[in-house]
Amino acid sequence: MPNVVMVTGASRFFGGNVVSRLAQDSTIERIIAVDTMTPSRDLQRRMGRAEFVRADIRNPLIRKVISGNEVDTVVHAAMLSRPPAGGGRAVMKDLNVLGAMQLFAVCQKSPSVRRVVVRSTSAVYGCSPKDPAKFTEEMSARTPPRGWFARDMIEIEGFVRGLARRRPDIAASILRFAPIVGPRLASRGVQYLHSPVTPTVFGRDARMQLLHEEDAVAALVQAARMAPGGTYNIAGDGALALSQAVRRAGRIELPVPFLLFRTAGRALMGPVMREFTGEQLDYFHFGCGLDTTRMRTVLEFVPRWTTVQAFDDFIGGAALRPVFDPTWIDAAEKKLLGLLGAGTGAHS
Repeated sequence: MPNVVMVTGASRFFGGNVVSRLAQDSTIERIIAVDTMTPSRDLQRRMGRAEFVRADIRNPLIRKVISGNEVDTVVHAAMLSRPPAGGGRAVMKDLNVLGAMQLFAVCQKSPSVRRVVVRSTSAVYGCSPKDPAKFTEEMSARTPPRGWFARDMIEIEGFVRGLARRRPDIAASILRFAPIVGPRLASRGVQYLHSPVTPTVFGRDARMQLLHEEDAVAALVQAARMAPGGTYNIAGDGALALSQAVRRAGRIELPVPFLLFRTAGRALMGPVMREFTGEQLDYFHFGCGLDTTRMRTVLEFVPRWTTVQAFDDFIGGAALRPVFDPTWIDAAEKKLLGLLGAGTGAHS
């Protein structure tokens, strides 16, 4: 069990909520929350007994934070999935890649560190028509990902594996999260369902596997407590076809060719779809399935929310006003199937 835990990105959603959860665990002696920005008052209140240190992981002084406090567990949750406001791709890569490189170099030289947990993404598998039904942790992308976040995470994962080789006494864990949804992250992930008319890719019906925001935080906390090292796919049970998601949100589906999905679709959706990352565009084209056997058997983590439950909670949190009642379509389909069955002499 950890004794002194340091969490990066403490002023943001994942880091801050991990700190809050760990602060409630009396078996952990100290929790050190690190970020370049001071957390909000509400987040500081929820962090309780955790100690906040304003520091930049890109600065070599982070060594003093780790060594001076004899940190034994590091949870790195400070990744950016898109360029920060007022910054471009260069700033994003500097914060993600160079920050992780510096942090892991310090961990490698710190004798007190025994466990490192890193938040990653299933986007490292890419999305293509050649993909298997489910990716296991040993598989890699069939087509190199185009998105900036995915490419950054592939580099960062390489740093983690290098750390594990050079310091085999450190349990280095990588958690590859499926797309995360939930009421507090309603502006992210599948936010394009806010539009009454939702463009989809003609001839495709991407199968989505999602993770609830609370399960994402719980998985990081579980890994901080006992992860034995290695890579883990983290996702809720089951899957949801994109067409089903559109219907459950009460939207109207508009299938268009993929080229139009990337161009005219963005124009139709206004600012919502213009903010899409390369990972999101590919995901809505092909989807991505994850094998979560290691999550259950080795990490001993079982999500509380299934994919469908997570999506429905996201819809509730987004406060979407349905264009039509989804139950109407379900009732119409059943009635149509009943008529077809009667006409062909079929029996249920």
